[in-house]
Amino acid sequence: MLQIKRSLSLLIFLFFIMFFVFTFLAENEWPIWRGPGMLGISAEGNPPVTWSETENIKWKVRVEGDGSNSSPIVWGDRIFFQTAVKTDKEGPVGAETAAGGGRRRGPGGQPPRNLYRFTMVCLDRTSGKTIWEKTVCQAQPHEGHHGDHGFVSFTPATDGKLLWGNYGSQGVYCFDLDGHLKWSRDLGKMRIRAGFGEGGSLALSGDLVIVLQDHEGDSFIVALKKDTGEVVWKKDRDEKTSWTTPLVVEVGGRSQVIVTGHNRTVCYEATSGEVIWECGGGQTQNVVPTPVTGLGMVFCTSGFRGAKMQAIKLDSRGDVTGTDAVAWEADDGTPYVPSPLLYGDKLYFFSGFRPQLSCYNAKTGRPYYTKHELGEMSGVYASPAGAAGRVYIVGRNGVTYVLKNTETPEVLAINKLDDEIDCSPAIIGDEMYLKGKRYFYCIAETK
Repeated sequence: MLQIKRSLSLLIFLFFIMFFVFTFLAENEWPIWRGPGMLGISAEGNPPVTWSETENIKWKVRVEGDGSNSSPIVWGDRIFFQTAVKTDKEGPVGAETAAGGGRRRGPGGQPPRNLYRFTMVCLDRTSGKTIWEKTVCQAQPHEGHHGDHGFVSFTPATDGKLLWGNYGSQGVYCFDLDGHLKWSRDLGKMRIRAGFGEGGSLALSGDLVIVLQDHEGDSFIVALKKDTGEVVWKKDRDEKTSWTTPLVVEVGGRSQVIVTGHNRTVCYEATSGEVIWECGGGQTQNVVPTPVTGLGMVFCTSGFRGAKMQAIKLDSRGDVTGTDAVAWEADDGTPYVPSPLLYGDKLYFFSGFRPQLSCYNAKTGRPYYTKHELGEMSGVYASPAGAAGRVYIVGRNGVTYVLKNTETPEVLAINKLDDEIDCSPAIIGDEMYLKGKRYFYCIAETK
């Protein structure tokens, strides 16, 4: 009997240890683009309301390279992001590939003369010091990029065991968390509209990595095995260039992948690629924002040369174009670059990439307010984040507005850093991480 009691006590002790370990991990994860569920919300987060270059900065480190729009992810005591570093080595003049064609075709930049080191970077969360940096390849990009970002506008993803990075035309790479390469997969060269450069992050579903390749060539979406890179399924897409990220959501016990496109928004069954539902006739060209889900709906939006927000019911089936499966729509003031934020029943989004904030009742589509000017900002590329009943909005000129999550725009603070910031914030516990063009900041209360 004594032995049984001891065994029972040991089991109870182990249970509580595991509970606290899992609780710690849950509060120390921002494992993918926009964090848990790709929602942009930290359920347990409580970062500072105010900061500056001299207040509430735990650490600040220099950022190397040309991947300034790769937003950070966090797992435990480590931070990960991608970059591309220009080397002194030059390739052939006017480098061309079957996909690129080397000529400038629009407002994007010319293909570079120099080779670039495409890298994955791991920082120590406590100090900001580099733990490791691994080069995935060294290559001469076949196309240029828009002047507002570099050659690596992708955010990595991790499940705490492995780490994945999409580098577009340079392939998909998988590491362990200590930086050892496990596998790589070449998905072919992309040809991007107007030479604007590549972007759009990967998603995770079960034991699959989901990668979207919408471009001016043969577009597709593909599911790769997490541990080997083996292709599980691949579906062709009738879409041109976009920079959006697939959204993974659980509906009725099934994992689904929702992808917004100019022609159609499509929901795929995650394990097979089977189309569950699709909706046409809505989005603009150049789709960038990632959809968000909640309240039984998915909110899909875009804002290039037009405006559209569609709230589509998650239990839809078949072609739902023009049906009541589209719960509501908005046709003005929707975002070009930043993704929307669904915080409770309030849906926040910007007009284009201008600092004009709208807030809607996500259930009904009724606006609480529209195009409210955030006058200290020069523009917005970063997607807003939510924590502790507050909305954090990071502007391109380093200004961050902190607002209450209320039906009227109540500003709690306006904070300024000496950098340009296009990356979306990551929030873990009492800390927020902001990655700028030149510096990486950890914002936390300091004594």
